[in-house]
Amino acid sequence: MKKTLKICCFAALLTGSVFILTSFLTSPAPEKLYKFPYKRAGLTEQQAAEHLLERFTYGATPGQIDSVVKMGLENWFNQQLTAGLADDSLDKRLSAYDAINLSNTEVCKMYPPGFVIRSRAIKDSAISKDSVDKAVDKKAFNLQLQGYMAKKGYKSDQDLYKQFIDQKIMRAAYTNNQLQEVMTDFWFNHFNVSFVRGECAQFIPAYERDVIRPNALGNFDHLLMASAKSPAMLYYLDNFTSVGPLPPAKPQPVKPVAASADMSMMMTTTAATTQPATVKTLTQPGKNVNGLNENYAREVMELHTLGVDGGYTQNDVTQAARVLTGWTVYPISDEAYGAAMKGLVAKVGENNLAQKGYVHEGDFLFTPNRHDQGEKVVLGHTFEASKDPVVGYQEGVYLLEMLAHHPSTAKFICRKLAVRFVSDNPPQKLVDKMAKSFTDHDGDIRQVLITMVTSPEFWDKKVTLVKTKSPFELAISSVRGLNADIKDPYPLFNWITRMGEKIYYYQAPTGFPDRGRYWINTGSLLSRMDFSLALTTNQIAGTRVNLNSFTNHQDPQNAQLAIVTYSKLLLPEQNPDETIKQLTPLLSDPTLAAKMNIPVRPAPAPAPASEKPTVGAPGDMALMSVPQDNKPKPVAPVVANKPNNNMQALVAGIIIGSPGFQRR
Repeated sequence: MKKTLKICCFAALLTGSVFILTSFLTSPAPEKLYKFPYKRAGLTEQQAAEHLLERFTYGATPGQIDSVVKMGLENWFNQQLTAGLADDSLDKRLSAYDAINLSNTEVCKMYPPGFVIRSRAIKDSAISKDSVDKAVDKKAFNLQLQGYMAKKGYKSDQDLYKQFIDQKIMRAAYTNNQLQEVMTDFWFNHFNVSFVRGECAQFIPAYERDVIRPNALGNFDHLLMASAKSPAMLYYLDNFTSVGPLPPAKPQPVKPVAASADMSMMMTTTAATTQPATVKTLTQPGKNVNGLNENYAREVMELHTLGVDGGYTQNDVTQAARVLTGWTVYPISDEAYGAAMKGLVAKVGENNLAQKGYVHEGDFLFTPNRHDQGEKVVLGHTFEASKDPVVGYQEGVYLLEMLAHHPSTAKFICRKLAVRFVSDNPPQKLVDKMAKSFTDHDGDIRQVLITMVTSPEFWDKKVTLVKTKSPFELAISSVRGLNADIKDPYPLFNWITRMGEKIYYYQAPTGFPDRGRYWINTGSLLSRMDFSLALTTNQIAGTRVNLNSFTNHQDPQNAQLAIVTYSKLLLPEQNPDETIKQLTPLLSDPTLAAKMNIPVRPAPAPAPASEKPTVGAPGDMALMSVPQDNKPKPVAPVVANKPNNNMQALVAGIIIGSPGFQRR
């Protein structure tokens, strides 16, 4: 009995040990440790922390550089890669926006597009059909329409867009998961859609929320697939209308009909005889144009994956478009978006869709009866002719996976990432290393970023502070750097637009260019300086800057001391002597004072010639100097004291408008 008991105990112990060992062995392996080689580049730990924050956040907040150093640079970066930090403060700010979490279906019900509202109003006799676009008294017509919307509980789509713009500014300014938000912006720009295209506009909030942000630090093929199935992309690049020829019927005599160029192309089944299609660039709102549409196939190759020099031909574009026929939008609304599919779904039966070869995922629908069943050849890969509806959908999936894993895609994506995070002309050696990592890790964006940031090229002093901030980056980094409190973000959006970047409204599928020369010209320099002074003097409605709190109520007593103080806070790792030399002459510039409505004292006595800096030419990027004209300026009266607040605001504004702050 004792022997039996011992055996049982031993067996239990062995089983438990094996279970523990197995659990240990099958648990997720710890991430590979890595070290940043910034010391080899001659950077201090403080300078390296600033470089990290400049590249992977929307700008450092007060004291954040010291916090990153204390935490450890690698630990901070790894934490950002996981994007799991709590955002309670941000969530509280976002709770005011009730539309940003609506599904696409809910958006269509609450924020129907204008043409749907007019159609319903005519149907309900709220307005006359003859008055649409022909009303003599447009104000009265609009009041009628607004009354109808209020009665039905409809809201203006402009309110939806405003909420969405506001939440982007709030997230960028206040999220703790900064890298995720920066990457969300990067990928949205890469897979660009635009409010300018009315058909896709209402789906853009869900597109960014459900497609871009969750996949921003994941695998590239997942992001590509999700974007291809999104209503925003399906409408933006017209793939929702793209259909193949009808399946061949039983042979029977038919009356000859002159075929159009497009139809002739669609009926061709081999790559060798396929003729390029003449496809309209953009589908007009409210119209379904049956036939092959190459828009998405072209852009998915040129802009989303391979790049313009990726080795594809026009024939590949046409063939890829045939592969992607039948990818459309599930019925979202009775009178718009996807309504054309409503009758089809009802006819087949919701419960019978999968059995019949239809694929319904969220708002995406694959319709096998609209798919081109013929043979296609893309980049040398042959898709055999097939009448199997399951094969039809899988063709599109295989094509997108093939593009996502193509060597040209690895090079193209990694160059764009290097341009965003390193320099406008990144070293080819770095791009090659990143592309190898992209391929070796199945397009894992986290691993590609680790490869980039652990490479000596990333830390080279030649690439620090060489990227010009976009207007959005400038505005958000200013807000973060000054610890500003945003109550209403929309006036900031107006300023960002004025400086040259109207977020979500860039019409071309390329997205905004990511190069300094696109953002900088004489006019934009003036707007940037105007913005910086408006911000520091609290002239931007809805945003409050407390400079006394920012400096811990240690008011600098003179302009020189103010420049030193604010330079340390806003340009912490840059040479303050050079900043003082560049910015001191601007303190007595009446043009800048006039922008702030500040009376200025006569300029102090000039410094010795050897110390007096030379102000650059009008619009000179080197000094970000404000262009001067020769018109006589009004002489401002000399006022007695209370100079500190005005002087501090002027100094802080000039520093934000300086090249040191406007580069990252």
